[in-house]
Amino acid sequence: MRPSSPPSFPADILDESQRRRRGLVKQSSLEESQTFEVTEFDNNEDEKAKTEESVEQFQKWQDVQTLNRKIDRPKLPWKPKVHKKEVDAFLNVAREKFIGYSLDDDSTTLFGLPEPIHESVAILKEHTYVSLSEVQVQNEESLNRNPLTMKDEIVQTNTEVLYQAMLPSLPQYMICLLKILLATTSRGKTANDSINILSDVLPKQLPTTDFQSVLDIDINRHKEIIVKAVSAILILLLKHFKLNHIYQFEFMSQHLVFANCIPLILKFFNQEIVNYVKARNSIPIIDIPSCILSDFQPDINGGIEIGSDTKYCWRNIFSCVNLLRVLNKLCKWKNSRIMMLVIFKSSPILKRTLKIRHAMAQVYALKLLKMQAKYLGRNWRKSNLKTVSLIYQKVRHHLTDDWAYGNFLDAKPWDFQAEEITLRTAVDKFNNRRYSKNKEDEFESVDNNLNSVLGMEMDFSDGFRKNYHLWLQDEVYNNEIDWEKLF
Repeated sequence: MRPSSPPSFPADILDESQRRRRGLVKQSSLEESQTFEVTEFDNNEDEKAKTEESVEQFQKWQDVQTLNRKIDRPKLPWKPKVHKKEVDAFLNVAREKFIGYSLDDDSTTLFGLPEPIHESVAILKEHTYVSLSEVQVQNEESLNRNPLTMKDEIVQTNTEVLYQAMLPSLPQYMICLLKILLATTSRGKTANDSINILSDVLPKQLPTTDFQSVLDIDINRHKEIIVKAVSAILILLLKHFKLNHIYQFEFMSQHLVFANCIPLILKFFNQEIVNYVKARNSIPIIDIPSCILSDFQPDINGGIEIGSDTKYCWRNIFSCVNLLRVLNKLCKWKNSRIMMLVIFKSSPILKRTLKIRHAMAQVYALKLLKMQAKYLGRNWRKSNLKTVSLIYQKVRHHLTDDWAYGNFLDAKPWDFQAEEITLRTAVDKFNNRRYSKNKEDEFESVDNNLNSVLGMEMDFSDGFRKNYHLWLQDEVYNNEIDWEKLF
């Protein structure tokens, strides 16, 4: 018995010992079947000892196996995902390779494919994930194909009411939010910028020089609060619009991209991000909750405590996480926007954000690096092996994803403009069908019954009622009617 194999079962050991006890068989004739056993009494004790030892080893082995089952071994923090279109693409490649034909939108026919392909398809289907966005897109396609038989039921949720109110001026709202965010960046001020945060912060009469340091800290504190508020507004709008309907989310995200949100966020992170997180621009007496619970009235000429004992600023960490999440939502599964990250050389900027020792910030930074890895080339992956290993450890993967070995070095943003144009067309159809005031009546049924048409109640204006006789004179009495053509 090899050392690596488990001990034998007690029943097998007993059977083997009984077979050994059978000795010589004495038979007087062919008809007689009587046997005589010759037992070796000397070996009985040794065999019993071996049996007991084997039973003890087997019990120990069972105890070890039970202990191993109870121990929670480290596992990956995520389960791989697969989309239905990835399963279809895998099957089409396999069919073209082994049989020479392809079937569109067919993930069930496996005739003629080898057994390993069957197992691969079974694993892919086991990890197939259908998102809410895909279901909503399929419903929209069905509504566009069957406008007469299907009706779109709009549930008046709070998000729906907000979207309907924001829709006419949503591009202007996005531009205003991004302008405020631009004004708070360190190098975001331009010569003709109309937004001036200092004019709202500085008092009309500047205080003495003793209070100047407090004033500088308060200005930086106001900027941090504004960045926190703007980033939170953007991420909340994107999340709720995506949950309510995917095309509402796409409409907002498109206008953010058109307003240069991607380079603006990269410009925000293109600074000493560690120093930004460690900044102590806080005045405890006017921070929450001290400003609410305390009755202290600070005097500008008196002493005010500045700074805090914490080694980091939670407000700034919150802002960084929100902006990384906004960037991730804008670029996810959008090749043209991912190429914008490559063109703006975002990889070194995002690598610097990994210095923030916060799990959520690192995960979203690694997700953004994973998106553009196949566009950066093999040399970048060679020189950033630590980053690639971190992506493998922390980020969820798709089973058919080629981010770690695909090379698209010659790709340009305009190569993927067809995707953006198709998406924009679908969003426009969605908004026109649901929220347009001048809806097209070409699909509405026509009443051909003369009695019902003549019996309809019409609302006439007061001017028409007063001048009704003039209308009769011009349109009825003075016009000749060809009754034959009319009938």
